Amino acid sequence: MNAPISLLEQVQIPAELQQCFNAQRAAYLDRPEPGYAERLADLKSLARLLKENREQLVTAINLDYGNRSEFETLFAEFFVVLETINDTAKHLKKWMRPQKRKINFMMYPGARNRVIPQPLGVVGVIVPWNFPLNLSFAPLAAIIAAGNRAMVKMSENSGHLAALLMQISPKYFPEDKLKFFDDQGRGPAFSSIPFDHLLFTGSGTTGRAVMANAARNLTPVTLELGGKAPAIVGPDFPIKAAAERIMWVKMFNAGQICTNVDYVFLPEGAAAEFAEHCKRLFAERFPDINGPDYTSIIDGRSFARLQAALADARDKGATLVNLAGTQTPNAALRKFAPHLVLNPTEDMQVMQREIFGPILPIRTYRDKQEVADYINSHDRPLAIYPFTR
Repeated sequence: MNAPISLLEQVQIPAELQQCFNAQRAAYLDRPEPGYAERLADLKSLARLLKENREQLVTAINLDYGNRSEFETLFAEFFVVLETINDTAKHLKKWMRPQKRKINFMMYPGARNRVIPQPLGVVGVIVPWNFPLNLSFAPLAAIIAAGNRAMVKMSENSGHLAALLMQISPKYFPEDKLKFFDDQGRGPAFSSIPFDHLLFTGSGTTGRAVMANAARNLTPVTLELGGKAPAIVGPDFPIKAAAERIMWVKMFNAGQICTNVDYVFLPEGAAAEFAEHCKRLFAERFPDINGPDYTSIIDGRSFARLQAALADARDKGATLVNLAGTQTPNAALRKFAPHLVLNPTEDMQVMQREIFGPILPIRTYRDKQEVADYINSHDRPLAIYPFTR
């Protein structure tokens, strides 16, 4: 179905990528449908890779961030992926069985119909930096279970993790079944490879470029993109409970989560109470903002972007509430003090693009229709979080 790499004219595919794709494609054509035993063994190898290299993986992610909470890496990545692999192995035999389908006997008298699950071939995975273990190994569990082969490109901000995975992966898988790559500016080339399927998680801007590159080969693409996800606190919901739940996720990974709460709608008159609870909660949960439990912003460019967004909001009339209080974050460690932005307006950067950091704009409302009208007049969010009884 897909054109060979040699026919691509607009993007030059590096030899390393082309050779790996050709090897995986040849291996797939030689053995297109691995059996249950082989797939189960591969899932177990994927789990062993994680378990036998746990400390190294945690350390590599920490180095990439500058400081990444070990709890967050284990809770949101390591254990989640292991559970995903175990669950996939548990259901694998059932998922591989042919499935019966009804048929129109008036059109096809005497016929029978079945859906037979079949591998696609070679699948490409483009991994973001914010949850690099989760968003590489969780897809790999499905890819391997379905009998496919995979090429995985890590983010430019995941250099230490990429180097580690490139080093240890061959101990568990042949390169014609699974191979990891570091970035080296090869994103456009990677998405131009004629994969049988391509997975991308990241920003909408990059997602458009990925889809455009893949379109030249008619490669099917799965995009998981970010957006401005609102939380809506109903008038019947306790403000204290809402603050506790929203702050837990907003501080997780220093807010660098694509499905994170990007702004909050509160009932009119509730902003001051919400802010007081948020200040108390941050002081209780992070008594030392420069300690290892509070994650750093991923790089200097993102840190500067967040600083500029706060300055823009302040200059345009917003009230900023520093939730860190008297604590002084270490800029050299890219520790960013969380802020609430009260009275934000549409011309502010914090309301125009996904924040992806520990900044939380607060809007208030009198009538629920105001909330619906506002959300519906903007791009569809990736998630929405209503708090109501």
